[in-house]
Amino acid sequence: MRHGKKVNHLGRTDSHRKAMLANMASSLIKHKRISTTLAKAKALRMYVEPIITKSKNDTTHSRRIVFSYLQDKETVTELFRDIAAKVANRPGGYTRIIKLNNRLGDNAEMALIELVDYNEVYGKEADTAEKKTTRRGRSKVKKSDAPAAKAEKAEEVTEETAPEAPVTEETKEDKGE
Repeated sequence: MRHGKKVNHLGRTDSHRKAMLANMASSLIKHKRISTTLAKAKALRMYVEPIITKSKNDTTHSRRIVFSYLQDKETVTELFRDIAAKVANRPGGYTRIIKLNNRLGDNAEMALIELVDYNEVYGKEADTAEKKTTRRGRSKVKKSDAPAAKAEKAEEVTEETAPEAPVTEETKEDKGE
């Protein structure tokens, strides 16, 4: 039984697993999205989200702790400079896992893991989506204004539908035709 065993060992030794997750986390921070197997993506999410939370507090201590996990100065710098500013007001959930088709070679479940705030597709779609108003054939005229509106409409109709005078030679000369 695996009661309380939270870590997926991914069929690797402890040192191999830690090195692999550190490299994957560095790649995720640099490229903002990576494609990997579903099991590795889920393990990476548990690994990288506490690191991103640490980056919100920009102190020497938190930088050293994050560096002990990632072992890459450029990645740590980018994390604290760019990513921490974008996720400053987000209370967690910094990554998104999207399932892809199975890999052709061994039929492994593939997934795309990405940083939520850096996705161009979902963010723009949500911003440009406008609230649609529903119309059920209701009149826009209020009941109290109804008689006045009907009178205005009747005046417009009579002006538009008034029969035109027959065109004669005198009217053509007046128009300059």
